[in-house]
Amino acid sequence: MLLSRHIREVFDVIIEEKVAVVATGAGDPSPFLDELHAAGIIVMPVVPSVSLARMMEKKGVDAVIAEGMESGGHIGMLTTMTLVPQVADAVNIPVIAAGGIGDGRGVAAAFMLGAVGAQMGTRFLTATESEVHPNFKSKILKAKDIDTIVTGNLLGNRARVLKNKMAKSFVKNEVNELQKEKPDVLALVKMESGTLRHAVQEGDKEGGAFMAGQISGLIKDEKPAADILSDIWAQATDLMGIGNTTL
Repeated sequence: MLLSRHIREVFDVIIEEKVAVVATGAGDPSPFLDELHAAGIIVMPVVPSVSLARMMEKKGVDAVIAEGMESGGHIGMLTTMTLVPQVADAVNIPVIAAGGIGDGRGVAAAFMLGAVGAQMGTRFLTATESEVHPNFKSKILKAKDIDTIVTGNLLGNRARVLKNKMAKSFVKNEVNELQKEKPDVLALVKMESGTLRHAVQEGDKEGGAFMAGQISGLIKDEKPAADILSDIWAQATDLMGIGNTTL
């Protein structure tokens, strides 16, 4: 998360620990590219548009993650279905699809759209190894298809979260502020401050920002990450007619 005030320290640890691949979001990774590449690290920024994908390619990233607005957390305006093929046509570096992918059907679709791989976040929040609060996992497992909402439209930092008291109140306050001659943006910033931590670490059911994608309604179990990957890949390869090859 490039906007993090700790990003310098984060990259120091990444380089020291010899992390192989880094996905970046919320900012431009180019100021760090030379040192990351010098350490042999592959850099893949998340992009919400064709123009940003092209810009990242020119700056020398190794691949881009084309993320549709179905994703959890901060999102753009385009859906995965429309974004991925346009990005795949626009750049000559590998494209990873993200947003609304939670099983082998989604992975197979990503390949059909021109991606060379898929990134999943929400699906792994319920993995056995996931360290998010049990309340976070529970909200995803109980979610229905319409149980997410987008906040931050006024602030310009749109984020998809699971519906709860905080999210609904935030959206209502945004609408109210938009009707004013001088919207109180600072009040909205204060309202959302710390809410992700409240969800992830404290499991605050009504006051936390439970960032999760629209695919939440598809997720019904908690199991080891290895099993999630194996099941998804088996389904995807079967659908693509290439046999169940090893990951």
